[in-house]
Amino acid sequence: MSQNRVVFENRRLPLLLLLPQLAIPAVFFLWPAMQAVHQSFLIEDAFGLSSKFVWLDNYWLLAKSADYRSSFFVTVIFSLSTAFVAMSIALLFASAANNVIRGNSVYKTLLIWPYGVAPAIAGVLWLFMFNPANGVLALALREIGYDFNAQMDTGQALALVVAASAWKQVAYNFVFFLAGMQAIPKSLIEAAAIDGAGPMKRFWTIVFPLLSPTTFFLLVINIVYAFFETFGVIHTVTQGGPARGTEILVYKVYEDGFIGLDLGGSSAQSTVLMIIVIVLTFIQFRFVERRVHY
Repeated sequence: MSQNRVVFENRRLPLLLLLPQLAIPAVFFLWPAMQAVHQSFLIEDAFGLSSKFVWLDNYWLLAKSADYRSSFFVTVIFSLSTAFVAMSIALLFASAANNVIRGNSVYKTLLIWPYGVAPAIAGVLWLFMFNPANGVLALALREIGYDFNAQMDTGQALALVVAASAWKQVAYNFVFFLAGMQAIPKSLIEAAAIDGAGPMKRFWTIVFPLLSPTTFFLLVINIVYAFFETFGVIHTVTQGGPARGTEILVYKVYEDGFIGLDLGGSSAQSTVLMIIVIVLTFIQFRFVERRVHY
């Protein structure tokens, strides 16, 4: 059986067609990344008029900085908590929506909508709801004897930004979990039900193991999301406070670079952050993927 193949007589034409697609990551990722790496070896004045090559001094200052170690610890807690909460709630919603027979399209649409909200807007919404003066949820907690004030309590502030960030990401996870569940053959579920397996046993022994590729993919995506895309939430809700309790690494890069005007130090922080994410992704694909069943 013959197959029609596209043959380019001019060898430059394929490269020309690929050029726009290659130019986007080159301009918006590779070039800024190379600039950040180069700048991390420099110390510049606040006006950018002079610079001095200092080798690894900026990285050495980071290693000795107690504030940077604190931000790293906060980032680990924040990213793991955000990924766990967002994926757990999305899995619960997907499981419920998958079992709905009537009106399932309405439920799916309502659960997908939050993904269209920008992180900064999501942060403002949660900030309004937990405003200690007139926030709806803050007043409800006060009625049961619990004072919630994210501006004063570090633990409450961290919980608030985790909730806002996770709420923003639940819709994205929901779409993939629901698609994964709908791809599972119904005959497997029916056979387990005939054998006497209850709903919970069917979920943990059949559905969840078959969702492992989707879960692994979402784990990587959610960790990267928590590291980079939650800047808007932090900036609108806590600005890294109180007492640096919610200052994650990506916000510290902004604070030191754009506010403190320490361009060399912030470039070193962004380089370290990029390396951390690359290493974390490699570890996930190298070791976690072994437990994934395709």
